[in-house]
Amino acid sequence: MKRLLLIVLALVIAGVIVYAIFLLIGSDEDSRAVQLGDDQQISEWREENRTGVSSETGLLKTWPEEGPELIWSNVDLPKGHSQVTFGNNTIYLTGNDGQNDILVALDTYGKIKWQTIYGRAWSASNPESRCTPTVEGNMVYVSSGYGDLACVDAESGAIVWSLKASETYAGTYGQWGIAESLIIDGQKLYFTPGGPETMTIALDKATGSLIWKSASLNDGPAYVSPILIDYAGKKIIINVSLQYIFAVDASTGDILWSVSHVEAIDSEKSIAIWPDAPLIKCVTPLYNNGRIYVTGGYDHGSIMLSLNDDGTNVSVDWTDTVLDVHHGGVVLLDGYIYGSNWLSNADGNWCCLDWSTGKKMYEEHWKCKGSIISAEGMLYIYDEKTGFIGLLRPNPEKFDLVSSFRMKEGSGPYWAHPVIHNGNLFLRHGNALMVYNIRI
Repeated sequence: MKRLLLIVLALVIAGVIVYAIFLLIGSDEDSRAVQLGDDQQISEWREENRTGVSSETGLLKTWPEEGPELIWSNVDLPKGHSQVTFGNNTIYLTGNDGQNDILVALDTYGKIKWQTIYGRAWSASNPESRCTPTVEGNMVYVSSGYGDLACVDAESGAIVWSLKASETYAGTYGQWGIAESLIIDGQKLYFTPGGPETMTIALDKATGSLIWKSASLNDGPAYVSPILIDYAGKKIIINVSLQYIFAVDASTGDILWSVSHVEAIDSEKSIAIWPDAPLIKCVTPLYNNGRIYVTGGYDHGSIMLSLNDDGTNVSVDWTDTVLDVHHGGVVLLDGYIYGSNWLSNADGNWCCLDWSTGKKMYEEHWKCKGSIISAEGMLYIYDEKTGFIGLLRPNPEKFDLVSSFRMKEGSGPYWAHPVIHNGNLFLRHGNALMVYNIRI
């Protein structure tokens, strides 16, 4: 009996020791969890205010040759090109199953918490989902490849409301359907059906009911996610359609101005247009201090506009033929624009322009064209052909690569833009999501 009691006592002591060690260092599973930090007010497309520039700090300035520490990967996601967004200690993205667009919620270990079908997937060429979820509080807002909008409960995945917005408002579709990521502004949600009835609509984010609809420019939507700016005492939506750059008063829905980007670029300033180029615009405009930069691939070049004093008109400052960005975005750092241009659908160079003048600072080849973001004064570029991710110093004199590694999981083109959140680098490739620790 005494021997049995000693054995039991030894087991109890061993258990206490193991539990203490567990509390001190955590489990292996805990070490693989991503720390998401506090919720942002709104988590959306292209980092803060759709600029591609993150406010993250305390990040590595160089990476090991094999890349930063991999925290976890999930290679069984529905295919798509959306970036990830965050809220409620959850990671959100979209994908599709060939017929439906799907909103996916992941826990901090990369495991699927729930999946919700929210709209019809684009079924023609390049059918994978493109919409990045917009997260505000307990709600997630999404659009499908056919312009079906939905508000989804962030905790349960239940659909709060849905609307076939493009159909309801006589919207039209480009060759690749709809790729817009939605803006939330107070009680309003903005969407761009385009077509003969309206260009932009504002819906009540709580119900999906119409607040206002703008006039039409008789033009189809592009693949651009617009921006919302504060200027001259009003909020203005800056957007790009197939043929126009245009502005909408966010309070009233009035179209303040529109500029044909085809005419503006193919003007007496001798900016060349590839005459057979399709009217394809995919890049979110950049705004800074009363000026708006718009770019598009296929040799369409780029254009800088200046707003007049009350925001009711614009003038052309300069145009450019070097930085015609396909769909990888651009960033503005210290007075210079960085991005990659379009040489063909399979190639492009990395470029830098002077924001003030449009002067080309450099154009250099590295892997292929791709997407770009910035954090803590560094550039992060993601090659869309082979999946190399590069870390650069922003240097207007040269392409200043510091470190790079390759993201090998997943399939298809590497079109999802990278995201930095709470010291983590999120890279998506089709059905795969990889998370790397880039904290110092």
